[in-house]
Amino acid sequence: MVIRLLVLAACVAIAAGCAGFEAARLEQSGRAALDRGDATAAVADLERAAALAPHASAIQNHLGIAYEQAGRRADAERAYERAVELDCDNGAAKANLSAFRK
Repeated sequence: MVIRLLVLAACVAIAAGCAGFEAARLEQSGRAALDRGDATAAVADLERAAALAPHASAIQNHLGIAYEQAGRRADAERAYERAVELDCDNGAAKANLSAFRK
């Protein structure tokens, strides 16, 4: 899994330059913070990643998760909506948005 994320980060970096590499690094760091249960660190990293890669559906989805864990419900819903808007085939974002709205 880590190797796949690093390959993805490298591909993003090649396609988008330094900002893309930094966004991928921050996304990975934010996801690790989510895994540790550190919503504050996850929000910080994922907000920065989203600023660098505003059209990345996966980053928006993970940002929604981080916001939800941090108790920021309105922000979570907006991030999930944005993730689906950016990629209507993002099944994880669709599922998260649906579960959030129940």
